[in-house]
Formats: sequence, C-alpha cells, structure tokens
Amino acid sequence: MSKGRAEAAAGAPGILLKYLQEQNRPYSAQDVFGNLQREHGLGKAAVVKALEQLAQQGKIKEKVYGKQKIYFADQDQFDMVSDADLQGLDAKIVALTAKVQSLQQSCRHMEAELKELTSALTTPEMQKEIQELKKECAGYTERLKNIKAATNHVTPEEKEQVHRERQRYCKEWRKRKRMATELFDAILEGYPRSKKQFFVSAALPPRLRAFVGPVSFLSPSGPQEEVGIETDEDHKVTLPDP
Repeated sequence: MSKGRAEAAAGAPGILLKYLQEQNRPYSAQDVFGNLQREHGLGKAAVVKALEQLAQQGKIKEKVYGKQKIYFADQDQFDMVSDADLQGLDAKIVALTAKVQSLQQSCRHMEAELKELTSALTTPEMQKEIQELKKECAGYTERLKNIKAATNHVTPEEKEQVHRERQRYCKEWRKRKRMATELFDAILEGYPRSKKQFFVSAALPPRLRAFVGPVSFLSPSGPQEEVGIETDEDHKVTLPDP
C-alpha cells in the first residue's frame, strides 16, 4: 500500500463518521465508497473496515438486510424534533423547491435569449446584407426595365399555337409509346427467356427502329445497345401530363 493510501485509510473512520452525521441517511459500504473515493482517495477495503470499526465502537448503527449491510448515524446524538419543527422544515422545503423551479425557468428563458442573440446577425453583417439586397434589387429592376422595353414579345396567338403543338406532339408520343409497348409485350408472350435477355439478344429490324424513333418506351434495365433502342430514362425525360 502506498504512503498516501495508507494515510487515507488511517483517517477513514473520522471522515466516514463526519459524512454519515452530516448526511444523516442510511448508506451501504458501496455507496459510501462511491461518494467519497474521488474526493478522499479511499479504497473500498478501507471503507468497509472503517464502517465496521465505527459500528463496533457504537458510533454508528449497522443493519443487515439479507447479504447487505446498511450504516447510518446514531440517532440518539441528535436533538428531538417536535411536530412544529417538522412542519416548519416542510414549509421551508416547499418554499425552497418553488424558488429552485423559478430559478430554473428563469435560466431556461435566459438560455433561449442567449441562443437567439448568438444566432442573430451583427450590425456590420446586417449592413452588408442590406447592401447586397439593394444591389440585387437594382439588378432585377434593370432587367424588368429591359423586358418592358423589348418589342419582340410573344403574342397570345403565338403562345396558343405553341400550346396546341405541344399537345399534338405529346399525344403522338403517348400513342407511339402504347403501340411499341403492346408490340413487344405480344412478342414476349411466346419468348422463352426474360425481357432483359430479349432486349440484349434480339435484333431490331431497321423498319421497326425507324418507326419507334430515337426514344424507346421499354424498361431501362439491362444493356440495350444490341437492339439499338434508347429509353426515355436514358435521356432523363418523362411523358408530360395531358
């Protein structure tokens, strides 16, 4: 045993007696060791020995519960407390508890305020932000001015014509997609292998390739270079809503 540990063990009875009297509540040897080990550097064996020594000397009380021993200060050394004193202590506890809750709530408010102030922009940062916004607004104003001054605006008639053409092309797209899908589904009904294998091994006739066009509507899974078909997914396009 080191010299420091030996000195701590020698003073353990006095330390433990004072601790139990101040706390005035029951503790096991493990509890006392855990509470005082860091502060006083007491080993568990020294704590157990000191508690047993104090109990034998009658300075503290010992109670056995199964395999565990509980130690507490001798209550005869304390003055008797009347019911009025107990009521006074209870009232004091209630008042202190309310004060603690009030202080905790105040701390939470201050923490929230501090967090808000910490995340807020400083005055120089705010001034810089204002200048950038003014510059951005000036750019939009100039752009709007140029748009209003332009003479090549799209007329309502031209806009309607573009819309009609789009609808016609989408209708044709949808029609070709349905036809191609039905065609290959019919072929695959009697095909002994999977659709993926068919796409890889089949040779698409030039006439059918010309009919389907550069964009196919088949499943994008698996390589399709041998068939000569490109899928919508290859070009990241989807059929627009009607």
